[in-house]
Amino acid sequence: IEDETQVSRATQGEQDNYEMHVRAANIVRAGESLMKLVSDLKQFLILNDFPSVNEAINQRNQQLRSLQEECDKKLIALRDEISIDLYELEEEYYSSSYSLCDSNDLPLCEAYWRQDFATLSPESLSMPLTAAAAEQSVATSQSSTPSHPHVNGHGAGPVEHS
Repeated sequence: IEDETQVSRATQGEQDNYEMHVRAANIVRAGESLMKLVSDLKQFLILNDFPSVNEAINQRNQQLRSLQEECDKKLIALRDEISIDLYELEEEYYSSSYSLCDSNDLPLCEAYWRQDFATLSPESLSMPLTAAAAEQSVATSQSSTPSHPHVNGHGAGPVEHS
């Protein structure tokens, strides 16, 4: 015995089929929503995980600093080797018979390494470095001695503070 309802059997089957499709679509939409939520949480964790980001930045800084120090050491060693080679080449050039310069010309390395280059007179540039250094040391020793000492033995020079 069948219960009589207002809806026929075929209509009830269609309604049940439609209800299953709606529920399946709701389940799929809820699954996609959960997947998006998980993806957003992962992205938030990656972008806003400050301790691990800071640690990665510090580690990269240390790597780059060590690389910079290594490069600086290599550059300094290369500079030293080149300056030694340049000095030897200049010595060879200035002492050779092929030199086109005057024997009183100053080699580049000596001109570069001269400390008080600006204080020297133009005449001292043409003399060798040892003679110019001797002339400069004589001039500084004369200027350091007082020309008119006072009665109490103190010079007229600048007062030294310690």
